Amino acid sequence: MILRMALLLMGTALLLRADDAADKLTSAGITEFNAAFQAWDGGRFWNAAELFKKAAAKAPDSSVNYYWLGVARFHRMLYFRSLATSEKNTSTAEAERDQALESLEMAVKLNGRDAESHALIGTLYGMKIDGMIDGIRYGRILQEHQKLALASGADNPRVQYLLGTGLFHTAKDDADRRESLKSLLVAEKLFVAEQKKPTKPFDPRWGGSSCLTFIGRNYVSLGHNSEAVDYFRKALAEHPADHVAKAELARLAPPN
Repeated sequence: MILRMALLLMGTALLLRADDAADKLTSAGITEFNAAFQAWDGGRFWNAAELFKKAAAKAPDSSVNYYWLGVARFHRMLYFRSLATSEKNTSTAEAERDQALESLEMAVKLNGRDAESHALIGTLYGMKIDGMIDGIRYGRILQEHQKLALASGADNPRVQYLLGTGLFHTAKDDADRRESLKSLLVAEKLFVAEQKKPTKPFDPRWGGSSCLTFIGRNYVSLGHNSEAVDYFRKALAEHPADHVAKAELARLAPPN
């Protein structure tokens, strides 16, 4: 009996130590991710992903690290998509996309109500669609994850932001673009409200400046360039390395 109790206590201590080590890695990964985003640095996105991978290995039953691993890989994919088009950059972006999907699908397997992971999965499947055959293959999966994301996180700014970007990329006419803008404007308000809330350990805070950029792009697509300029300036005030907002602002309001 005494031996069994001692082994139980020892096992509990080891689990607590592993959880503590995982938490430290997660915290370091989030710090590295935030730095990578501000500098728009693909290498630092890689560093963040490696930290989250190590954290997930130490705490494999927690969805948090798989979520963050997916987020880091999602942004590394976007980083390579933002570079000059080449076979190497395209193949690297596709590999990061598929790895992000793998991580996020593990996150929702562990936590079916993880709204942001569902929204990201829907976005990534949308990026896989290139033509009618892909649409038939992935469209239902995309819609299923979008519904699950809204069911658990309609008031989550990143859910509304990702939904809005998906609508923007698939818009066929101005009615679709206005629907996309509506979702993005809802997301903007939710991002503002989120900034006023106290943060908890490992809470995500990404997406706000990118949402402003997409609102600007949406206004451009609707022919409202004045409003677009305002939003590109807002985006750059929050994220000076935003190359899309910078290029659009230079095109629409070049310096005298």
